[in-house]
This record gives sequence, C-alpha cells and structure tokens, in this order.
Amino acid sequence: MRHLKRKVQLSQDGRKQQENSGKAAPSSSSVSSSSLSSAVRDKGDCWAVAFGHAHNGSDRMVCAGYDDGGMRLYDLRTNSLFWETNVGAGICSVEFDRKDIDMNKLLVTCLDSKYRIYDLRTRHPEQGFSYLAQKGAHGSTVWAGRHSPHNRDIYATTTGTGVVQLSKYTYPDQRKMKDTQGKHDVGVMGGVIELNQADITSQPILSFDWCADREGLALLGALDTLKILIITKLNK
Repeated sequence: MRHLKRKVQLSQDGRKQQENSGKAAPSSSSVSSSSLSSAVRDKGDCWAVAFGHAHNGSDRMVCAGYDDGGMRLYDLRTNSLFWETNVGAGICSVEFDRKDIDMNKLLVTCLDSKYRIYDLRTRHPEQGFSYLAQKGAHGSTVWAGRHSPHNRDIYATTTGTGVVQLSKYTYPDQRKMKDTQGKHDVGVMGGVIELNQADITSQPILSFDWCADREGLALLGALDTLKILIITKLNK
C-alpha cells in the first residue's frame, strides 16, 4: 500500500515539481489492461491461462480454461476467438509444450481426474483439434500439468491425493490423415508412456514448476507443504 500511495502522489505532484525545479518529474511504472475481444466477457470463471505460439514477432495465442469446462484459444494478433471446445469438467491448468514455437501440443488438466493432450498442428474444420484423454493417478483431480523445459514430450501432472505422475508423449508415424470423406486433414494422436509416480504428500498438490537451468530439478506447492524435487534419468 505504501508503494501505491507514493505512486499516486508522484502523479499528482509531478507538475508542481516540474514547475518549481524546471526538471521533469521521475517516471513510474504502470499496469494497464484490455479485453481480448467482446467474446471474452460473460463466459464464466476463468481458472487457467497460458501464452503460446510465439514463434515470430507478431503471432501470439492465449489459451483460457474455465470452470464450466470451456476452453478457448484466442489469437492476439487478430484479437479474435480462434477456436473453442468443452472438456466436460472444470479446467485446472493449461500449458503449451513450448511457448516460443509454432503451437504443437497443449496439456489440459481437469477436475474429473482426467487430463487431455491436444495436437495443435492440424485443425479439422468440423472436428477441431484431435486429443488424447488420460486418467490421473488414484482417480483424483489433476490440479497441474507442466512440460519439462529440457524435453517437451516429458511432463508432470499432480493430483488431489498428493501424487506426482511423470509421463512421456510418443508421436505417431504420421501426425495427420484424411477424414472419412477424404476432404480434410485430421490430426492423428500418439500414445502416453507412464514413466513413474510418487506419493509426495497426503494433501492436494496445486502447483508444480520445473527448473529451466537444471534438468530434473522441480518445485511443488501443496496445501500442507512446499517441496523441492530431484528427478533423475530423464534423458533415458
């Protein structure tokens, strides 16, 4: 609050200081906000957001997950809704496998003890993006899903029963094929290999993050604890 009051005082007294001293008043940082589009409003409570598709200087995508299971991709370059779907349960987290490449995969975790992996390389005009649905450990809410910064096909998911599950996505021989009518391309999903899982705590693990500098170093936050993890043999 002290910082906010000082900032307001600078904006109010800046002109007087400049007039008296003949010098410009010191500048202060500011935060502004704007709606992506009119489609953002009146869509329920937004629980999760993520940036992606930043493969050049102008293209950007935002993924938003909502309490009613709605998921929407917004194109920041055109300021418009790019695609939307509904996963059937509240969305706890969303993450692109990499933020700085042409959008590739999207990991979405949900309240209904499931998570989805979307292939974002091929969009069918009617079916949308193909996805693979997986069950979380112990049939509990999957609160978080995070890709390893050292290998975008390896990711960790955390559950309401305090479990960290480590998995790896494997690509199919071909990532797209023609639909049954032979008109449009449709995405082909691969598979998931469960590498390991560990019971870390008895409370829900709500957040998880990888260290970008050290492979296998991770941090998690649960309702009862904060832990640092060391995960080995990720390169095998």
